[in-house]
This record gives sequence, structure tokens and C-alpha cells, in this order.
Amino acid sequence: MKICVMPGDGIGPEIMAQAIKVLEVIGEKYGHKFETTEALIGGAAIDATGVPLPDATVKACKESDAVLLGAVGGPKWDTIDPAVRPEKGLLGIRKALGLFANLRPAALFPQLKDACFLRPDIVAKGIDVMVVRELTGGIYFGEPRGTKVENGERMGFNTMVYYEHEVKRIAKVAFEAARKRKKRLCSVDKANVLDVSRVWREIVIEVSKDYPDVELSHMYVDNAAMQLVRDPSQFDVIVTGNLFGDILSDEAAVITGSIGMLPSASLGESNPGLYEPIHGSAPDIAGQDKANPLATILSIAMMLRYSFDMAAEADCIEAAVEKTLSEGLRTGDIMDEGGKLVGCTEMGAAVIRNMQ
Repeated sequence: MKICVMPGDGIGPEIMAQAIKVLEVIGEKYGHKFETTEALIGGAAIDATGVPLPDATVKACKESDAVLLGAVGGPKWDTIDPAVRPEKGLLGIRKALGLFANLRPAALFPQLKDACFLRPDIVAKGIDVMVVRELTGGIYFGEPRGTKVENGERMGFNTMVYYEHEVKRIAKVAFEAARKRKKRLCSVDKANVLDVSRVWREIVIEVSKDYPDVELSHMYVDNAAMQLVRDPSQFDVIVTGNLFGDILSDEAAVITGSIGMLPSASLGESNPGLYEPIHGSAPDIAGQDKANPLATILSIAMMLRYSFDMAAEADCIEAAVEKTLSEGLRTGDIMDEGGKLVGCTEMGAAVIRNMQ
């Protein structure tokens, strides 16, 4: 199985190193051969080639069975031309691979309940939400877009656009995900204000006719943001557009204790899936062995489950992560009273030990 590895920027190389070690152990334990190829993306690619997504990287990804990404971006590239910012590499590879669906599970590990920012009575209900975010449409890609000077003052503009086929395919992914869970889907939009959201809602309702076993509800994005904090247990699967999904998935993640804990999968119809932690490049702690590698390690589990149909192997990794947390090991972002503070390398080693 060929895997293209893109460590990226900031803490990316550190967390990716631990994840690859976990993958190697899985290969040895279950008799699999994983062939990895490293490629440049983001700021690292800009420094080396002048662009955030070199053609060689796109080629390497397309020739692989799955893609692993660390993180992109950092203050070093904040002042360069917006057209070649590191984040363009991430958006570009999603587009190049046709990865239109982002699956972001936000589940609270019982061992981290004290790290959750919500009240204990809310936490006691449990948090297990899957956010399905549309990735390749919406305001991030809509045209026209740009900046200009009008009547003597600067202005910027972007366009939120969704075509019927884009909404249909992401809705189908979300309904299928709901079928495998608690069979409840909440579609989030802003249909009381935005024309594009009214079209979104109409199409999701049409698709729901093919899934009579799934309960469909609708919620405006501002209310959804509030409800995620007030009572996240009311949600099972949430489906929404690119911009709203970007915000809500991070909110859902942080209430579980740390965005350093959660993986994600970006999937298309036939191209290799891309797996990455949802946190950023954290340049303030890069190179200090302080990063939390667990989200990247759990992204390996998602890759095994979704791209290679290796449920037992994925379960092994997830169980090892939970056992490691039960032992009280904590990186700084999830540190709680009574926990043992460890670095990125030690956390990775502990997970491997618990996989044996």
C-alpha cells in the first residue's frame, strides 16, 4: 500500500514521525507492507520551490493509495502574496484530489472529561458528534472574489456558491454516515438570510427521501454554534457547507478537551483519501517536543479503516491511545490534575508500547 506523507510546517514533522512509527508497528504486527513517499506542501514547499503545492506533490498523491498530512502555515509566511500562502497548498490538494467530504469525529475520551470546558452535568451526557463538512465548494472557492479600491476606499469580496450536484453528494455522504451511527442528521445552514442556504436546504430535503430510516432536522448556524456548547449530546451527525463546517468542527473539537486529540478524513469518490489532524501547525511549540501526536496517530487509524478496510488494525491503535490516556500520560494541551506531563516522543512511544 502506497502512502504519500506530507509533514508540512511547524509541529507537522514531529507529529508525523510518531504516526509513521505507529504505522510501521501495525505493519509488523499484522503482516502488512506500507510504502511511504514524502512530499512537500505549505510553507516548506514555498521555501523549497516557491509555491505551496508543487506539481510533484500532486503527482505523488495521485499515485498513492492514501495521503497523510501534518500541518501547514505559520507566521513566517504571513506577509507573502496571498496567492501563494501555505494554506493554498491544503486547499489545492483537496481540490486536485476531488476530496469534497471532510469527516471530523468529535468524541470525548472519558479519561479527558476533566479537560472538557463544559459543565460536568453536560459532560455526563456524553459527546460523540460527527461533523461532515463540504470541502471543495462554497465561499472558499466561489467566484468572483478579490480586492479593489472603490470610491477611494479598499474593499474585499468573496462569493458563496453551491451547485446542486455539490450539495447532493455531500448530503449522501452525511446520510450514509448517520446510517452507521444513531441515524440522526442535522443539516446546518443560514436559510433565513442566504439564498444559497435556501437552495442547500431544499436539496438536502430531496436527498432525505432516499434515507427514510434517518431522522433529518435543520438548524441555523448561529443556533447550532450555541447548541453545541449548551448540549452537544443532542447531535449525532451534522452536515454543512465549507465555511460553517470550518467553524463548527473546530468548536466541536475543542469542547472535547483539545483539538490536539482529533483526527479527520477527507474523502472523494475514487481518489485517495487524505488524513490529517484537525489542529494547526502550532509554530510556537515547534521543535520543542511539546506537541500532541495523538490526533495524527488517530488519523492513521482512520486511514486504515476508511481507505484500507482494516478495522482490526484501526481498533488496535484506538485502544492503545485510550490505554495510554488511562495511564495518565498527558501532553501540555490536555494536561489535568494528577496527569503525567510528557512530550511528543514519549507519548508516541507509549502508544506503541500499548499496541503490543
